[in-house]
Formats: sequence, C-alpha cells, structure tokens
Amino acid sequence: MDRFLPHSAGFLGFETAHAGLKRVLVLFVGGWDHIAYTHARHHARYAFHFEGFDLFSFPGNARLLTFNLLHFAERMAAKYRGRIDAVVSNNEQFGALAASLIAKKLGLPGLSPLPLLLAQHKFYMRERLAEHIPEAMPRYCTFPYTFNSREEIALEFPFFVKPVKAAYSVLARRVENYDELRQHLDFHPWEKYIIKRLVRPFNDACRALTDFSIDAHHLVGESLLQGEQINIDGLVFDGQIHILGIVDAVMYPGTLAFMRWDYPSRLPSLWQERAAVVARKAIAALDYDHGFFNVEMTVDRQSGDIKIIEINPRMASQFSDMYAKVDGIDLHDIGIDMALGHIPNIEKKTMPCSCAASFVLRKFTLENLPCEPAHDRVEWLKRFDPDAILTTFIKQGGQLKREMKWLGSYRYAVLNMGAENEAALMEKFGIVRSKLGFCG
Repeated sequence: MDRFLPHSAGFLGFETAHAGLKRVLVLFVGGWDHIAYTHARHHARYAFHFEGFDLFSFPGNARLLTFNLLHFAERMAAKYRGRIDAVVSNNEQFGALAASLIAKKLGLPGLSPLPLLLAQHKFYMRERLAEHIPEAMPRYCTFPYTFNSREEIALEFPFFVKPVKAAYSVLARRVENYDELRQHLDFHPWEKYIIKRLVRPFNDACRALTDFSIDAHHLVGESLLQGEQINIDGLVFDGQIHILGIVDAVMYPGTLAFMRWDYPSRLPSLWQERAAVVARKAIAALDYDHGFFNVEMTVDRQSGDIKIIEINPRMASQFSDMYAKVDGIDLHDIGIDMALGHIPNIEKKTMPCSCAASFVLRKFTLENLPCEPAHDRVEWLKRFDPDAILTTFIKQGGQLKREMKWLGSYRYAVLNMGAENEAALMEKFGIVRSKLGFCG
C-alpha cells in the first residue's frame, strides 16, 4: 500500500502541492489510526505518506508470505530520505519496530530499537524487570512451542500462557494442566505456518540487533494474577517520563476477555499513584528514550501486590479518543509532535464528558453471528452521537474459526463513546447496541 492523503499526483507532484506542510510517514495504519490521521483538521498541517499493508484481510495479508521487516525498513529509508520530517506507527505487530528502525536510519526522533525489542519480548522484558523491580514480577518461565514433556515447563499449573511475541491476546489464556496446554497448542500445519510467518520479522530483528538466545518460537508461562487490571498510558520525551492516565479493564463475567475499557480509572488515588510509580520504574529499567508506552498491570488491593503483565512500546490507539473526550488531549496529535521533535502539549482541559469507554462486542459461540450494520443505522449513529466511533471486525470462514480458537471468542465490533456521567454512558451504549442489532 502506498497512499497519499488527502490526494496525490506522484511523488514530485505531491511534494510541490504540499510545500510547507510537515511530511509524516505513517506505517501499517488501520482502524482508529486511520480515522485519526485522515481527519480534516490535519489537511492544513501535514502531508501524510502511508505505507504497509492490512494484516487481517486479503489481499494485504498475503504479503506475510514474503515480508521481510529489515528489508522493508531499508527500502522505506531509501525512498523517503530527505522527503519526510517524521515517521510514526502504533501498530504492534510490525509498525512500531519498523518506525523505530527507519527513524534511526534517517536521524529522526523515535524510540531506539533495543528498548523497543526488549519491551516486546515478553521473556527478556521480565528478565530485565526482575533485576530492577522484582516485586512487580509474577513467577514466570519460558519454553518452546515444540516442548515434549512436563519437565520442560518450570512452573506449576494452573498458569497463564502467552507467546513470547504476539499481539491482540492471540494464544494467550489460562491453562489448568499439562493436557490442556498440549490441546491449546495443537495447530494444523497451515496455522503453524501462519504463526511462523507472523513472528519471523521479530526474530530477524532480534538476530540482527540483539544477543537474545530465546526467539519468538517460545512461550511464556506466568503465575496467575489477582486483582483489578489496568493500563497506564504515558510517554517519554527529552528524558522525562510523563503519565497521561489510567484506564480500567472490565472483563466479560467468568472470562479473561475484555468487555470494555473505562476512563478515567475508578481506582482510589493512592493506588493510582502507587501503580504509576511502578510503571515509571519499569520504563526507566528498559532504557526507554522516546515516545508512548502502555503498561498493563494488576492491582490487588487485598494483598497490596502490583504486578506488571506487559509493556507495549507504542500508543494504545483504541484509547486515544477517550483521552480527547475526557481530558481534551489528542494522543495522535501528541504522537506526531514527538515524532517531529516538538515538545508535546499534555495539559488537560475541562470537557463536557467526565467519562468514556471503549465497548468490546464479542461472541463466544458461532451461533447467531452479527453482520455489518446497515448504512441507515450507521447514519443514525452519526446523528445520535457524532463523537461515537464504531469499528467493526466482521470475519467469516477460516479467519473466524482461527480467531475463536486462538482467542476463545470473536471480537466483531468496538464502540467508543463518552458522556457526562457513567449512568448516561451506559444508557447510551444500550440504545446504540440495540439500534445497530448488536444484542447477541
């Protein structure tokens, strides 16, 4: 994909037509990022170049068969040398790493590749943090996908298992015993091939840039965590760590599947401050030097434990508009400013909305599957709540079956909305879900 917005007449024509605008390369854009970067408010300020492909739909995902991230970064650096002022990506799978590599090659502001790889590698991230903040680490171990015996797994069941490198909670779940673990990792040959292709770019980068001996063909097991799950969003700029806010995770009852994300957090302020201290220590321990971070953790108010689950070296795009609704700050705009080397404006404002949520609509069976909402219903939503953002992920066939197997559920839509209070927000959500036919 090589798209120019708002319009293009070839590279030289594009540069002439947009002289004076800041030129920004955006990698692997999709979903919330596409909505944000194509907003009309940017047309007078930025000239966007879009590169990458859609990982989740044909024909874009066919490029996985031959994609080489290191070659992609080299090619993009050669293509855009002297022609861009910044490079950004909030894509966890390939984009964040590619942006880091390109920024380094072109001498542009960006997160250095080594702390990014360390944050994304779920085992070595734990190894580093265990040295600096051991109290924030659960018990953990690593083992290859191809393990042959119980003795290779240095952790007692039950535990939570996840790939060393993955995204979107793929293959992450609780396993009760050894047989359940084996069944969870029983893949068809085509599934094995897809998994290998998804992690190959990460493995290539680790071999080229690190001395990691454990590659992404491994899994991490960690002891089960208790308490409330939260996300701490923040950024590092000019050596300073800034906390932007805390988002609460709410699960579907009896599951570990996200039902919604709530902002601001309902945690008491003392616990929010304690969690923020842990997040700051973790980011400092990783030698994080520039850009957004998103720290997932649990807070157990009974035991006093605060444990880190993951660290995402990027902006959580799904939350961006929630911060805009409640605090009057736009994370996408802040990200562009940082990528240009400008001091980001993170001063919060008083807004009409006191709370916002990102509602995740799922199915746990393959019965009564939803369809895309009709055009007239989407138009109704725009009138009912012009600030609502609806993103659908309708799947069929093999893609649908793989998602059910790998995630344990089917995420078919996400709806972001804000309101003056929590009661009004939940009432709005009920009305919209019913009107769009998403009641199942």
